[in-house]
Amino acid sequence: MPSRHRLARLLQGAAATAALTMLAAAVPATAHPGPGSTAVSGERVFVEASTVPAAELADFNSPQPLADYARDRSPRRAATAPTAAAAPAADAPEELRKQCAEHAEKAKGAKGWIKSRFESCQKRPYDLVVRNKRGTETIGRLWFDQWILGFAQDGSRRVDYTSSIENIRVQPIPSEDATKWRIGQHFSHTINAGTSGPDAKVNAPQTTSRDELLGVWDRDPRWTLTYTSPDTGDFDPKNDQRVDTLVTMDLTVDSPNATPYPHGVGAYRSNVRFDYAGQIAGKHKGTVFTEARVQLTMSRKDPEVKESALHIYDAQKRPERTFPSFVGKSVPGEKKPLHRLVDKDKQDDNRTKSIGECKKVWGNYTGSGLQCDEYPFASTREGSKKGDNRFSVRLIDGKDNLAGGKRINKTYTRNRVLDGDPFYVKITD
Repeated sequence: MPSRHRLARLLQGAAATAALTMLAAAVPATAHPGPGSTAVSGERVFVEASTVPAAELADFNSPQPLADYARDRSPRRAATAPTAAAAPAADAPEELRKQCAEHAEKAKGAKGWIKSRFESCQKRPYDLVVRNKRGTETIGRLWFDQWILGFAQDGSRRVDYTSSIENIRVQPIPSEDATKWRIGQHFSHTINAGTSGPDAKVNAPQTTSRDELLGVWDRDPRWTLTYTSPDTGDFDPKNDQRVDTLVTMDLTVDSPNATPYPHGVGAYRSNVRFDYAGQIAGKHKGTVFTEARVQLTMSRKDPEVKESALHIYDAQKRPERTFPSFVGKSVPGEKKPLHRLVDKDKQDDNRTKSIGECKKVWGNYTGSGLQCDEYPFASTREGSKKGDNRFSVRLIDGKDNLAGGKRINKTYTRNRVLDGDPFYVKITD
């Protein structure tokens, strides 16, 4: 009967995660028996070290690099061909790796740390213990780091992942051979038909699974995957050819006589969007990580936009000082996001409403050099025409107002903010 980790490599498409979960309950794993092995699979299981009482791990707190362990176990082979510890991927962007390590708490989660709409990373440390099924005996301990660096492409319907298993350390009992332990990474993807355009497609890489002995990972820790989405080749304002995709990775860890690690389903997930939205998004087509936080930041000390920034600050922090004025007024954008609006007619409706409010308060300001500034912006669904009066208008210097508008548009195009996409506004001193 095939083992669970081999079956995992066969799972494709939307059914991958559900099928893997059902197989865990239905199929006893036989794993990878080595030559001459008589061990019976399922006698042991990989579990999280955090689930084992610390006192029971007192003798398993001395991790040894896998290369050293393999050399000590096979002295004659080591004398002729010593195994060097593998270095991190040489061409991986070291700055992203460094920043990822600095955001360790977020980076270790299933979605990792999302630096921007175009860069994301996961650094997930694993500390696993091999125990017998009765939970009465510890056979060994395994430590390793999983890295996944993600790069979405602005200007191309493509996303690349560099995945690796690094810093492998072991401490088995003398009778257990850790060189026979294995780690597998199994990628799959699904398309959200409800939010994607018609005929949504994603081309997966030819290889989506890698299942290796620890020694193979140690010598060659990295592999890459590229997902692309085909487009028509033409811009259509009525169809931005949007494809919302979820890329997931299931992790497996096992040995010839151990049931696979049971908690590796969904060890990594990445929400990606491909689009061909045209000039409103900056470059005509591109790809983004949709869970990235998009934020427009302006300073009250910036001479170019200080009046725009002060207006937004008051609207967010001191709405009682803004117009229209009413008790209990609140304005979104700081804690609750704004959402981009690209319909020009609806933007004009927002501006007309806002200018009318300015005239109610300040009268005819023609020729003054002042302009009616509005927040939330006319290019958002939360603009003044929304109908809930949760907006603010103020007369400010015209040049300041125009500069603020340019900052908004740059935020849209630098982050591929499409119609309906959320973003936040932060004002600093």
